[in-house]
Amino acid sequence: MTLNSRHLALLVAANTALAPFAIDAYLPAMAALAESVGASIHHTELSLSAFLAGFALGQLLFGPLSDRVGRKPVLLGGLVAFLLASLAITTVDSLTELLIWRFLQALGGGATVVNSAAIVRDCFSGREAAKVMSTMVMIMLLAPLVAPVVGSGLLYLADWWLIFVFLAAYAAFLLWLMGTKLPETRSRDWPSASPRQVLVNYLGILTHRESMAYICAAAMTFAGLFAFITASPFVYLEHFALSPAYYPLLFGANVITMAASNRLNIRLLRHRTPQQNLRLGLAIQLAAAVGLVLMVASGLESLWIMVPLIMVFTGTIGLVAPNAITSLLENFQHMSATATALQGSIQFSCGALAGVLVGAFEVDSLWPMVATMLCASLIGNLGMRWLSRGVAS
Repeated sequence: MTLNSRHLALLVAANTALAPFAIDAYLPAMAALAESVGASIHHTELSLSAFLAGFALGQLLFGPLSDRVGRKPVLLGGLVAFLLASLAITTVDSLTELLIWRFLQALGGGATVVNSAAIVRDCFSGREAAKVMSTMVMIMLLAPLVAPVVGSGLLYLADWWLIFVFLAAYAAFLLWLMGTKLPETRSRDWPSASPRQVLVNYLGILTHRESMAYICAAAMTFAGLFAFITASPFVYLEHFALSPAYYPLLFGANVITMAASNRLNIRLLRHRTPQQNLRLGLAIQLAAAVGLVLMVASGLESLWIMVPLIMVFTGTIGLVAPNAITSLLENFQHMSATATALQGSIQFSCGALAGVLVGAFEVDSLWPMVATMLCASLIGNLGMRWLSRGVAS
């Protein structure tokens, strides 16, 4: 079975969209979920960090397995695990149960998503891979726009549990889609790594200076994004006292700049390298983060100022993410899922840590969010600059 680049991008994007849906669909229901499990909204937001931690571990464990046994078996097994955990979440009545099942749900999600970039790299390389990755990311970005709207609608129809029934149904749809439409893309000529070799491979990536620059850039961008995502229910629903009906509109506004920067990335790749676009995205991101901190420090806390700045900050993901992962995988062509797994694990671990920094201390202020976003952006810019010294752009 052969697929053209557009069909492959659609299939992989449908698979990759599972994570944004699992993350964003239940955000409008956070207050209702907190009441149901008897916890504060800040502590209930930690279920997002639990998901990110499980997602990180899932990628780390199942990426090498994908390189060893193939993409499809790992992908389909992860979907089954995600489906069952999603159904189990509908029965929870305590915060502890919620955190455990969200972690297990994310393990299955990690096993599916770690294959996405690896499948693209199996079939394409260089600028072509970056363009397919950008197309995939642009399609995938519809998920964060649609997910909170779907979550709000399901919350209105029934309660928060219906959101997780929907996630289980989406996983079931992906099981059918990937099982019938996606061919195995791993080359049979590639050698299978032993567990010891997997550790050696991970160490090889960690000690590869250029690759760690790309991982740092993507991970810190992700950390800044999830500082906002974790804080957004408190910021919009409590701090600015908005109705849950308006939450998807403000949250979804970020997708506009994400989609625009993805289109810009595809156009710029005609004349610029992925590394040049990556550095451009990091610089814009830092400027937006500084603007957010200045807004809070000056006491001018306003949705009219904050929302555009966050749109710019999150929009830079379209310039950073596809170019970082493409540049990373150029160095590790024959263990692309392993490289993707390590990158994804570090990325989601940083996102989980950012979420903990924002939500664990129950500070009723914008400072935890904007300070974390600024620190993440600073580390991303400085790390990219230092680790990539001597590398041609």
